[in-house]
Amino acid sequence: MIDKQVQSVHAAVSDIEDGAVILVGGFGTSGRPADLMEALLDLGVRDLTVVANNATVGDDIVSELMAAHRIRKVVCSFPRGLKGKTIFDELYGSGKIELELVPQGTLAERIRAGAAGIGGFYTKTGAGTRLAEGKETRDIEGELYVLEKPIKGDVALIKGAKGDRWGNLVYHRGARINNPVMAGAARLVIAQVKEIVPLGAFDPEHVITPGVFVDRIVEVRHERQA
Repeated sequence: MIDKQVQSVHAAVSDIEDGAVILVGGFGTSGRPADLMEALLDLGVRDLTVVANNATVGDDIVSELMAAHRIRKVVCSFPRGLKGKTIFDELYGSGKIELELVPQGTLAERIRAGAAGIGGFYTKTGAGTRLAEGKETRDIEGELYVLEKPIKGDVALIKGAKGDRWGNLVYHRGARINNPVMAGAARLVIAQVKEIVPLGAFDPEHVITPGVFVDRIVEVRHERQA
């Protein structure tokens, strides 16, 4: 196996380019790789498409990327802030950012389809609503279904609790949401963890994301909170 550890978050994201589709793991700020995203902000790349469960909760790293006009489009299931209006509302209302709204379960399944090489799937969720406009539909056993296509990324930024230098990862509780599936759906997968443990420290049965899915791993002891 290859040693995949890099020494800083900035080194980890250094070759990400303008226009990249970025899959961002986590649920809200839980499990979000905020330090990698801050390094992305420092890198200065633009015209990004961000695929995440949430757009921004308000005062977080995603809002900073939006304020710097680095994000062109957001694909998410929850675009609103938890405490009211955010910079996303301002940018979207003025036509300065695009939104593709995807139901939460459908978003996760589209990413899983991208990871598994599945060309698409039919779901009842969203059928007959504005979310289905322009999409193929089919009657299956008397019920209307809509075809949803897979989501793949150029880069996945994910966050684990611990990892080893081969890239094997474990997660902390709800921080596991979206991170493992995104690790299979991008060409380049970068993981931040709070601790890199010695090889052999993990029981193989406890590894959630095998190292084969991870290209780079960086230890961040003092993590940014959002």
